[in-house]
Amino acid sequence: MNANQNSARPALNLADIASSNGTFNVFLQAIDKAGLKELLSGAGPYTILAPTDAAFERLPAGKLDELFKPENKRELADIVNYHVIKGRRTSTQLSKWSSARTANGQEAAIEYSGDKLTIDGATMTSRDMDSSNGILHGIDKVNIPAAAAEKQG
Repeated sequence: MNANQNSARPALNLADIASSNGTFNVFLQAIDKAGLKELLSGAGPYTILAPTDAAFERLPAGKLDELFKPENKRELADIVNYHVIKGRRTSTQLSKWSSARTANGQEAAIEYSGDKLTIDGATMTSRDMDSSNGILHGIDKVNIPAAAAEKQG
């Protein structure tokens, strides 16, 4: 294999990209507590719709602490997987879809108007951070899948 064959993809993986960005610290903690570290460092490819730290701050008071409890690991994993799309999808590709099937099995609605792209109501705030095993997009809201939303009452 010659040296040019690897130059098409960045050397950093999704975990490296998220960590170096500095605005996805809570999302990285959620992935860790959900037991899904392999998601960001594995082969992929994945498209990650990562809520920013500010997005987590907008959750109801105490919600994040509740989700981070060991007994809620399955619910947390379900929420994390709702922010993952299998395959490498740019914002341009996503903008042409009306919905995307997430890794937890549910569809998330996609809307595109002007240059505003939303996934299940979350606005994409940063786009197309390419990595060796996928693409990361930042969003301004923590999306809650239907099953978890029903549990909230």
